[in-house]
Amino acid sequence: MRELVCIVCPNGCQLKITGEGKDIVVEGAKCKKGKTFALEEITCPKRTICTTMKTIYEEVPVIPVRTASEIPKELIMDLMVAVNSVTIKKVLPRGSVVIKNVLNTGVDIITTSDMKKYGIDKKGGSYE
Repeated sequence: MRELVCIVCPNGCQLKITGEGKDIVVEGAKCKKGKTFALEEITCPKRTICTTMKTIYEEVPVIPVRTASEIPKELIMDLMVAVNSVTIKKVLPRGSVVIKNVLNTGVDIITTSDMKKYGIDKKGGSYE
């Protein structure tokens, strides 16, 4: 038996998972989302990853980024190697794709902040 707390909705259901393979039973879920969460967490756990990425700008040496959706948990370390190997060399708005289809997952790495708000322009100089 394995126990989990569902993180999908505010209920925070205490889930009990028993069985294996096609015989997995989930108890304690107050909604369908809880059962789906438990089954995915047991068979193929996924996570949304938030981190930072280097830039060439003194004013903004790093910019926050995240995966556009979840990736398999076992790929997190490889994803971090990929993210750390890239340096952003232009001013980007929030939501810009900086790595398309990272690790062939079909998931993009996107910016979560607008670089212009930090006072840099496309040439690397400061806004007045």
